[in-house]
Formats: sequence, C-alpha cells, structure tokens
Amino acid sequence: MRPEKKYLVQEVSQHLQKSEYVFVTDYTGITVDETSELRSGLHELGAEFHVVKNSALRVAVSEGSVVLGDDCLTGPTAIVTGGTNASGTAKVLRKFFKDKEKVSVKAGVMGDRQLTAKEVSALADLPNLETLQAKLLSLLNTPATQIVSLLGTPARQFATVLQAKADKGE
Repeated sequence: MRPEKKYLVQEVSQHLQKSEYVFVTDYTGITVDETSELRSGLHELGAEFHVVKNSALRVAVSEGSVVLGDDCLTGPTAIVTGGTNASGTAKVLRKFFKDKEKVSVKAGVMGDRQLTAKEVSALADLPNLETLQAKLLSLLNTPATQIVSLLGTPARQFATVLQAKADKGE
C-alpha cells in the first residue's frame, strides 16, 4: 500500500476509535457553508463530521473492531464520530437533513452492533441525556418517598386516635 493510502487509512481508523458510535452519511449536494454549519452543530456535542474515501473506510473497518456492511460504502461518504451523546448527534443530523434535505444517514454503528438508517432515526427520537437522568432519579426517588409515607402512617393514625379520645374527654 502506498504511503498516502496508508496515511488515509490510519486517519480514518483514528476517527473510528474516537467514540462508541459511528454514523455513515451521504453528503451529496452539500455546500461548504452548509458543511460548516453542520460541523458547528455537531461540535457543540463533541462530534465531528469527516468526508472519507470509501476504500480507506473499507480498509479501516476491516482492520478495526467496527462492523459495517459494504452496502453503505458507496457514493459520497462521510462519517460522524466523537462525543458521548449518540442520540443528540443523531438529532442534529436528522434536523439538518429535514432543514436542507441533504446529508442522509446510510447506516451507523454503536458498540459492536450495526444500525440501519431507521434505527439511527429511532435513536434520534430518544429523549436527551438530562431528561433520561431526571426520569431515572424520579423512579429511584419514588419508592423512598412511598416508604417514608408508609412508615409515618401508623404514627399519624395513632396520633389521630389519641386526639379523638382527648376530644371526647376519655
């Protein structure tokens, strides 16, 4: 392999190792200004948008731990990696696609599982991380509140009975 190709494969491999997820997109028709806009939106989440050669991506995938089918490695290809919020990144991609009708998702990978374009779209439908954390905290907090209420109930009932007896004068 020529040194230039080796460098490209190494660069793509480094991008793939940046996060637990990779989204493979088609960037047909996107302008330089639109690319900058998309990169800016992704940068807020710590994600990056990189145009890659299919041949370099194919070699990097075969050498690494990422599993991607050859069916998504056709046409103009870019990858989105980095950051810790895969759902938020998928939301940014979907919003950009809806607004510009460009940069459609071909496939994705989370961990060792390949995702279809529909599954990436479903990932974008998930609530953000803060909302999920708040829901989990609420779920964890609810049983504790119920236990405290339950433990306090006999004491309240006993106090009510004593007050009733005192009111009757007994």
